[in-house]
Amino acid sequence: MSDLWPSLDLDAWQDTYTTLHMWTQVVGKIRMVQTPWINHSWHLPLYLTARGLTTTTIPYDNRVFQIDFDFIEHQLQISTSEGQQRTVELAPRSVADFYQAVMEALTDLDISIKINTTPNEVTDPIPFEQDETHQSYDADCANRCWRILLQSERVFREFRSHFAGKVSPVHFFWGSFDLAVTRFSGRPAPEHPGGVPNLPDAVAKEAYSQEVSSAGFWPGAGLGYPAFYSYAYPTPDGFGKATVQPESAFYHKALGEFILPLDAVREAEDPDRTLMTFLQSTYMAAAELANWERDVLKQTWFK
Repeated sequence: MSDLWPSLDLDAWQDTYTTLHMWTQVVGKIRMVQTPWINHSWHLPLYLTARGLTTTTIPYDNRVFQIDFDFIEHQLQISTSEGQQRTVELAPRSVADFYQAVMEALTDLDISIKINTTPNEVTDPIPFEQDETHQSYDADCANRCWRILLQSERVFREFRSHFAGKVSPVHFFWGSFDLAVTRFSGRPAPEHPGGVPNLPDAVAKEAYSQEVSSAGFWPGAGLGYPAFYSYAYPTPDGFGKATVQPESAFYHKALGEFILPLDAVREAEDPDRTLMTFLQSTYMAAAELANWERDVLKQTWFK
């Protein structure tokens, strides 16, 4: 727990990662169906806490409840505004078992909710209630991932504060299982082509209806290692050839994003500054090449 930027080997935690991804989707979908729609799907992410991840408060008729992942005690906690609480153990168990336990806990709290049980943004999805394949949970790996997210969020929030234009909260998207923060130019963008696995095209088109520069942290499925990323939509000409910092950052042609491996941050003499340099330099590349009104969008009070 004393290691602020712990290591996270993808091979070692891949099975836990895949299972936890589905667990967060179960919880995220509960929040989604009970929360009024906000542009760019900002009504559905989870948020970091001092112990894990939270839905924040969720309305239910004239009541309120909240669901929290605790990666210290390794419990899922469901709390209501009446003071009631139920817990679900985070331990090796199938997605189907986790889904059933969560729904039973909600029923015990007199909360009746139905969700679409098909996972989003994954290939070959298995409905939650049928998923006996994913059943791994390494508590140490889950804790390490959360601590990386926690430190990343802290730097992302500082980076977010330097921008005067429209900017997203720093939030955790359970569909893609990544922490993200997005800046907007204030101009409309060309229609997004869609095509995200098991995600309605209308959702992607609305999410990218405006020009963005987006950065985040992602555990690395498909990349091979955990990493920070930064991309622009639409991608301006010359973006992939832009010079960014630190030297360990590079442009991944297949992904269309700049990548900074987690190890390059955690092993740096000043991890915070290394990550901030990546966030700022990739944003500058996107904003300059796309002719954003940077002087207008910069926080004038910040020095």
